Amino acid sequence: MPQSGSPRFFHLHLISDATGETLATVAKAAAAQYADFRPIAHIYALVRTQSQLRRALHEIEEKPGIVLFTLIDSGLRKQLETQCDALGVPCLSILDPIISALSQYLNAVSRPQVAGQYALNSDYFRRIDALNFTMAHDDGQSLNDISNSDVIILGVSRTSKTPTSIYLAQRGIKTANVPIIPQAPVPSELLDARGPLIVGLIASAERIAQIRKHRLLSLAETRSTDYADPRLITDELIFMKNLCSNNDWPMIDVTRRSVEETAAAILNLLSEVRRSRV
Repeated sequence: MPQSGSPRFFHLHLISDATGETLATVAKAAAAQYADFRPIAHIYALVRTQSQLRRALHEIEEKPGIVLFTLIDSGLRKQLETQCDALGVPCLSILDPIISALSQYLNAVSRPQVAGQYALNSDYFRRIDALNFTMAHDDGQSLNDISNSDVIILGVSRTSKTPTSIYLAQRGIKTANVPIIPQAPVPSELLDARGPLIVGLIASAERIAQIRKHRLLSLAETRSTDYADPRLITDELIFMKNLCSNNDWPMIDVTRRSVEETAAAILNLLSEVRRSRV
């Protein structure tokens, strides 16, 4: 028996004829609404044949749980739904309600396409281009053409600059990030940049100190260092805040934000800037 207050677990089967990313995202968001339960996710990606589906059905029978799917093939859908009904487990196509609503609103019939969201179109190549740009401009690299960025992220060490930049790049946003170090001069290329949205990331000194201590432990660093001293981190943050204030650059406190939440806030700022320039 689980101890009082400990999470209870349930099996969650995700079946997709594509990569399964859509399913995983929806399932994660839905499961997060039930804090007392933890899903054990079973992901079956690229399910496009009877034999592939049978393997998934075998595991569903062995470990019954909720089944969510995105399958275009009507034969596979029917087989999955029939077998789940026989096993007495709930089975739901997560896109059906959305497709139905779009069909009614647009007064049009959908034309299903397996992995259609991953088609090699201009948007796909834009995201690849953004990712290449972002990797080349990580941690203050390639400052000579930083003005070609859509977004420039600033911050002291350990404020999630790189993961936030990569997340934005996956959305097609060319992102550079520049570390701010009080003892080092602020790059002139940054101060001269006029096109990009420039955003500063800050966090509490305590949170940054905690992350830096873990970083030092992971590097097996045992020497005495000021890198994780909260008092010196406070000085870094004061310098950072003054820099942003003096240049009218917005700041985002990431102390209690996930990378996704920080990126969403930046995307909102970018939308506002682009609207103001139209």
